[in-house]
Amino acid sequence: MCEANAYLLSDGGETLIMESVDDVIPEGDGLKLVNIFGEQKFVRAAIHSLSLVDHKVFLKDLER
Repeated sequence: MCEANAYLLSDGGETLIMESVDDVIPEGDGLKLVNIFGEQKFVRAAIHSLSLVDHKVFLKDLER
């Protein structure tokens, strides 16, 4: 399995926004996240960093 969990970074740390993310697709002014179950979520965020060993995608909010 190569899925990752997506976290939104904030001053208070990190918040899990989607588990088992399979696709991260740039779309308009944000990112579309799609998990292995076909669930989709759009976030106004950009990729901050990836931790491939830990299967984590860290996003930074663009609305700040």
